[in-house]
Amino acid sequence: MHVYANPARFLKIARPLTAWLGWAGAAMILGALGWGLVLAPAERLQGESVRILYVHVPAAWLAMAGWTGIAIASLMQIVWRHPLAAVAARALAVPGALFTALCLATGSLWGKPTWGTYWEWDGRMTSMLVLLFLYFGFIALAGAEKEKGGEGRITAIFGLAGAVNIPIIHYSVVWWNTLHQGQSISFVRGTSTIDASMLWPLLVSALGFSLLFGAIVLMRMRAELARNKVEARLKRMAGS
Repeated sequence: MHVYANPARFLKIARPLTAWLGWAGAAMILGALGWGLVLAPAERLQGESVRILYVHVPAAWLAMAGWTGIAIASLMQIVWRHPLAAVAARALAVPGALFTALCLATGSLWGKPTWGTYWEWDGRMTSMLVLLFLYFGFIALAGAEKEKGGEGRITAIFGLAGAVNIPIIHYSVVWWNTLHQGQSISFVRGTSTIDASMLWPLLVSALGFSLLFGAIVLMRMRAELARNKVEARLKRMAGS
């Protein structure tokens, strides 16, 4: 990863990659949602409400993936002092929080017709709400530390500590008797309890949202690097 420690080298790759990821992700999302909302059948028990699945599941996946990325970037910052690690972590935080909020909102809409309630303080929903608060805390801490001219090490430690919540979210439906349904897809075992007619548009939707997420993160990293460059230039001009 130190190959991309040079911002100029990183930007040379990030500029075209942002467009490719963004357009490919948007196209896949539109195709998957059209497939899932129009062509895929309604679920036998949940009826038409199951169509929220095509947004809810990708949002949940990216909420956890976003913080996993923050934890990895934080580790790289603390151990290897990678110059772009803090930039990457800050770039991940806002879209991660957005997808976490989207996951909670769509989950509540799904829960009312399916479970008879918008909210229940069970393991999965509570730990996902905690993740949203962790994102808010990370964003606030990163902003405060950057404003004071800090290196971001305190924020990085917070990013690593918050990763404890990720396995709690993942295994909450196994550890506790929860209202939330159990795991439907296991990539480890290569099994799924979802019918193929609904599984394929779901996988395409998850991939599309993931590509779009990557494009957003790259755009935010490029914007921060540009802002840092302008600030450095203004400081040099003020000092001359």
